[in-house]
Amino acid sequence: MFGQACKEAGVWGVFSLTGEQHEDHPKKNPYNTLVLINDMGEIVQKYRKLLPWTPIEGWTPGNLGTIVTEGPKGMRISMIICDDGNYPEIWRDCSMKGAELIVRPQGYMYPAKDQQVQVSKTMAWCNQVYVAVANASGFDGVYTYFGHSAVIGMDGRTLGECGTEDNGIQYAQLSLSGIRDARANDQSQNQLFKLTHRGYTGVYANGDGDKGVAECPFEWYRTWVTDPKLAQEMAEKVTRKTIGVQCCPVAGIPPPTEEEEELLELTNELNLE
Repeated sequence: MFGQACKEAGVWGVFSLTGEQHEDHPKKNPYNTLVLINDMGEIVQKYRKLLPWTPIEGWTPGNLGTIVTEGPKGMRISMIICDDGNYPEIWRDCSMKGAELIVRPQGYMYPAKDQQVQVSKTMAWCNQVYVAVANASGFDGVYTYFGHSAVIGMDGRTLGECGTEDNGIQYAQLSLSGIRDARANDQSQNQLFKLTHRGYTGVYANGDGDKGVAECPFEWYRTWVTDPKLAQEMAEKVTRKTIGVQCCPVAGIPPPTEEEEELLELTNELNLE
């Protein structure tokens, strides 16, 4: 159906397949999935949400990673879903793999409007990437969605934005030559280049080459790659050790045991001293 619509209209489209069947169905929960379909009606990219909106969403975390696909007129496209976008790592991963447009369908509600609008604009700026956000609008009986779907320029400025109306339509012109020139020639705001050529001005002046420092300076990221369990423990030291919390129970999530709750309270007290 989606493919036929794209073919008849001569357009590319991004479509949600919320609830894609797991390979081990019915033993495992489904994935939250997007597909990118070209103007011939062909699926050219499938993305499974890497970071489900816990504790509410019960989707199985995606296992396909981020993907970059050549789209209309050669623009390279990645897709992410909703809560994925609250993690700067996913934007950087897409961009470093060559994405020039990141599409983010989302279903965000009040009171998160200001934060979510800001996130997409900031990530566009930090990664020199175009962003297209499609957000839900209206009331579903539980949540009120704020709309404001938008197209964001690679400099973080809004190129087009809907309001709170249902079925709003917005468009913008994206420049392939503009983004590629910026990534190749921008200086002080070229975050993608500067991150892996750290301090190249001083390094070159010191006579230590013209590439800057390539090594990752962030201990936690290095640990996450080499020892994921240790990285998880590091995160738990500044947050908590259990997926459930006693003060805010969520259906389907086990609450901490009494012993775990006492340990958490003790840890919090020690941190306050």
